[in-house]
Amino acid sequence: MRLVRYKIDGRTAFGVLTSEEIAELDGNLFGALRVSGKRYARSGVKLLSPCNPGKVIAVGLNYRDHAAELGFKVPAEPIIFLKPSTTVIGPGDTIVYPVMSGQVDYEAELGVIMKDRVKNIGPDESASHILGYTCANDVTARDLQKKDGQWTRSKSFDTFCPIGPWIETDLNPNDLLIESYLNSERRQSSRTAQLIFSIDYLISFISNIMTLFPGDLIITGTPAGIGPMKPGDEIEIRIEGIGSLVNKVK
Repeated sequence: MRLVRYKIDGRTAFGVLTSEEIAELDGNLFGALRVSGKRYARSGVKLLSPCNPGKVIAVGLNYRDHAAELGFKVPAEPIIFLKPSTTVIGPGDTIVYPVMSGQVDYEAELGVIMKDRVKNIGPDESASHILGYTCANDVTARDLQKKDGQWTRSKSFDTFCPIGPWIETDLNPNDLLIESYLNSERRQSSRTAQLIFSIDYLISFISNIMTLFPGDLIITGTPAGIGPMKPGDEIEIRIEGIGSLVNKVK
């Protein structure tokens, strides 16, 4: 099932996407999913970021090839950091290139959306707390990351976390093709089977640090092939079984 968040007639709503039609839901995505009876053509609505997370928890260096390309050792435990909710934008929205950076990079990532409150769970419990999966782009001001020696500023500019185009609920995330395309040229290509720390392990690990709430987003790391974007570029993230997330840079 593909869950969407969209705008129509000046209001925001949630729905289920079937082919080219959206069936509107009563309420939000966190609880019993009840169709209201209202239906819209997909072409007649604007898709928004599929959720509005209270927090974005990101995982660094979670593909072996990416750690190698940056010259870092494979971590012994997950490296996590936070991106503010103001980084989140949706499909078709614009990534804004900050004036204080000279190198802004794309990073294709699988996003995981939580469906309920989670604290102190084990890896074997993680799957039952996942609402679904989406495409994500962990946009990074690479020069500022290197300059600062820590990652907060480089990862936190408004618009630096495009997600979408929807949440796919029926998916096995353990071996998916993940790619990025810059101006239609493939730049990254790997599989989620190459993750150092599995999704179930990551959710457990994070839940033993902080409470996770419905709609919170975990982005799970990027494979090798990261690189710079410039104003005027188009960046696309493709993940098998989910779809395509496209954004332009200005």
